[in-house]
Amino acid sequence: MTPEDSRYAKSHEYIHVEGEVGTIGITDYAQKELGDVVFVELPKASASFGPHAVFGTIEAVKAVSELYSPVAGTIIETNKALEQDPALVNRDPYGEGWMIKVKVKNAKELEGLLRADAYAKHIGE
Repeated sequence: MTPEDSRYAKSHEYIHVEGEVGTIGITDYAQKELGDVVFVELPKASASFGPHAVFGTIEAVKAVSELYSPVAGTIIETNKALEQDPALVNRDPYGEGWMIKVKVKNAKELEGLLRADAYAKHIGE
């Protein structure tokens, strides 16, 4: 199930925006493809980056992957719970398994991301 109120990057990150704040994580499809997540490396709060820039890495039993920001922004919060329990990404990718919260720099960038139905087609659902 792909939440309808989020936008999606082809690299399998999602962003859920409320006001100027975007919550970013990886999709359910991505966590299933990775397998059991054992470590997530996230940047410090206040880090800034452009759209499609690497903001961290995720390590699973099968692979290590880079995490890409769907939009430009400045990090206002990281999910500290992932330090102790990285498997939250597997259990609840759209809820407790979120990764970073950012102040979105340019809301127009959201228009270039996939809506839920287009993302579902992208992953072959």
